[in-house]
Amino acid sequence: MPVQIPRIRLLTEERRREIAGLVEREGRVTVNEIRRLFGVSAVTARSDLDTLSASGAVVRSHGGGIRPLVTGPDYPLKVRESIRHEEKVRIARAAVQLVRPSQTVTLCTGSTSAELASQLRKSSLEHLTVITYALNIAMQFADSPNMSLVMIGGILRQVSNAFVGPQAEHMIASLHADHLFLSTVGLDLDAGLTTIDILEAQLNMRMVKAAREVTVIADSSKFGHRSLSVSAQWSQVHRVITDDAAPADTVAALRAKGVDVVLV
Repeated sequence: MPVQIPRIRLLTEERRREIAGLVEREGRVTVNEIRRLFGVSAVTARSDLDTLSASGAVVRSHGGGIRPLVTGPDYPLKVRESIRHEEKVRIARAAVQLVRPSQTVTLCTGSTSAELASQLRKSSLEHLTVITYALNIAMQFADSPNMSLVMIGGILRQVSNAFVGPQAEHMIASLHADHLFLSTVGLDLDAGLTTIDILEAQLNMRMVKAAREVTVIADSSKFGHRSLSVSAQWSQVHRVITDDAAPADTVAALRAKGVDVVLV
């Protein structure tokens, strides 16, 4: 009697090609749409999206998938907030555990930083001072009575809602923080931490120098990528908080460099 597995596998691959084509045409697809169009379970729909994400055909987002950008990962902030959302929540919750009452915390721009800001607001920590150059993060703390907010000003980079430029660099150079939580576009063993925007990278360098501890908050999709501008060297980083899908060989190499890697 013939084995049926090859036929099942073919149907699965055909369905995934159809999903990839749909994302290419429409720009996005949700788990519920996949369930309705292909008559599969939510578990199967998520598995298809995860497989397509691993191949680079789609970018996984909360509740579905979106079309990858050809030019690079500089998605608008609203889009980035939905990508790998569950991982970012776990990373942010682990980062909050490092903070103590009355400390000063610097938060950079990025969707993971925005999630960390949300988790800090929900925490019982009191008398915190938050320094940020990200407009959306500043707005989260604008009405927090138990936290002080220091907003870095400069030239607004709209795609990331962040103020950058010489004015921002001059202001951060006069400040000091207990913690810097640094998001990144790329995380490369040789280059260090990289980002797309040159002015933002220069500001991040100043922030690193102004902090007692530097913690990188980045999901595993950032590993192995190198972007345009270096924002920090590994010798300046104390720890990395990432999800448990981070490549084991890279994690081991970072630990060999003396960087504490926390998997969540």
